[in-house]
Amino acid sequence: MQSSLATLSVIPPRSRAEQLADTLVEHIRARGLGPGDRLGTLDEIRAEVGFARTTVSEAVRLLRERGALEIRPGRGGGLFVAADTPVVRLRRTLLGANGSDRAVRDAIELRESLEEPIALAAAAACTPADGRRLAEAAAELALTGDDFDAFIERNWHLHELIAELCPNTMMSAVYASCLGYLTRSEYSYDDGATGAGEAVADYIARRSAAHVELVAAIRSADPERIRAAVRIHNDGAAGSADEVGEAPEAPEAPGTERTPEEDPR
Repeated sequence: MQSSLATLSVIPPRSRAEQLADTLVEHIRARGLGPGDRLGTLDEIRAEVGFARTTVSEAVRLLRERGALEIRPGRGGGLFVAADTPVVRLRRTLLGANGSDRAVRDAIELRESLEEPIALAAAAACTPADGRRLAEAAAELALTGDDFDAFIERNWHLHELIAELCPNTMMSAVYASCLGYLTRSEYSYDDGATGAGEAVADYIARRSAAHVELVAAIRSADPERIRAAVRIHNDGAAGSADEVGEAPEAPEAPGTERTPEEDPR
């Protein structure tokens, strides 16, 4: 008889940023805040909860991704409760998908199909100042060394900046939501290397170079260079964890090796 625990899965611990995001949602509800109401600023939230700026920024990013908040610059700006637009509803639909292998594959396929049009649209709208900001974000990737979590965080930030340049808000919303969904998905990974630290560093160096070229192509506004850079970005080496998933681990004992379930690229 099969054990009733055969399909048991462990729920991963929630980060401080996720906890803070949920707390802010409850605050919005408790205060009866509606679309267009001002919540505050990053610094005001930091002062209230005492968390690090990176944690507060990540919580706000999660809420923007869910369509709960929007940022308004300038005097009197800050974080405001977002209106329930069709784009927001679409984001919620994507983020509400379960974490099945099929859902993950669908998200990967959709995201990769959008890489080229997003990059081309970003290039058309990219100002010199935007280009410098993208280049700085791309350069930050290589500085993570063998810190896979830091690489994932900076990688997300770079792609978010690229998506923000796309004038098609629907396409940008779908792309950003796919990325957000994938970064929270779990993957198994077999690096096939003799040392996890070295393998991770090599992987990060290779992927960082691909992103530097993607940004350079966007800044050049050369469609053919952009398409070539997107192909390199999407086609990473077989078996890589690419931009989402778990960091590579040291090899298993003989006879217990794992097989990559999916290349999330």
